[in-house]
Amino acid sequence: MKHFFLAVVFFLCTNVGFSQKTDGRLQKKIEAAVSGFQGDLGIYIKNLRTGKIVAVNADTVFPTASIVKVPILIGIMDKIQKNELSFDSQLVYKDSLLYEGEDILGSFKADEKIALKKVVMLMLTTSDNTASLWLQNYSGTGTRINEIMDGLGFVSTRVNSRTPGRTNNRTQYGWGQTTPKEMGTLFEKIYRKELFSKEASTKMLRLLGRNYWDEDEALSQIPPTIEVFSKNGCVDASRSEVLLVNAYKNPYIFCIFTKNNKDQRWTHENEAWTLARKISKLLWEYYGKP
Repeated sequence: MKHFFLAVVFFLCTNVGFSQKTDGRLQKKIEAAVSGFQGDLGIYIKNLRTGKIVAVNADTVFPTASIVKVPILIGIMDKIQKNELSFDSQLVYKDSLLYEGEDILGSFKADEKIALKKVVMLMLTTSDNTASLWLQNYSGTGTRINEIMDGLGFVSTRVNSRTPGRTNNRTQYGWGQTTPKEMGTLFEKIYRKELFSKEASTKMLRLLGRNYWDEDEALSQIPPTIEVFSKNGCVDASRSEVLLVNAYKNPYIFCIFTKNNKDQRWTHENEAWTLARKISKLLWEYYGKP
């Protein structure tokens, strides 16, 4: 009977703790902001000082588009930590690696050499797809990356493209898939240096802090003097972004994922981008001002 009583007390205390983790005031602001969005939307926000969160469809699976490059980074870092690769490794580019588009790496001539660390920079900073697919292969392919994600407890974050057994998922979600909560948690683990060594974690943060795409997205609403670690991903019907803003007193995570968007324009006025900027500004004013 004593053990039963203690179990009940633990259950009640735990659930009270869970209920207190939601920032009710901010939750209402976010729900009002996203009302009427013409598409499917998921949001995950976390104050890294207090642990309080805001969630809207945060466990729903969305396409990653280029945000899949963060799991690819994890795959590369896993290889480096095992001394199977080095950031200073010299790679030899081949024409067969070309992924048609406007990528910088795709303009290389066959047999030109480039350091692994520069390829990683291109993948994250400019979202170079040729670089990303090359690194996906070097990391052990999507199969190995998915094993790492599974080992970290992420059941929805997966690489689909060029990965055996993922054809149906690729048809539905494209290159990769995740949930707002899982991707936000992955960023938090990187930030807290929980995945690899302190040195490797610092390197990942530096890489994620050099995003070229800072005009249309949520990143544009953060002052340039504030450190932000981010990655965005966009295709016609899906515009998504994850930010970890190292604000003065309340560092925070903001993940916004969308799919099945009615507005598929590639202009600054796109509905999803406009909403991302609106919420990002709201969050900076809520968390970030000193």
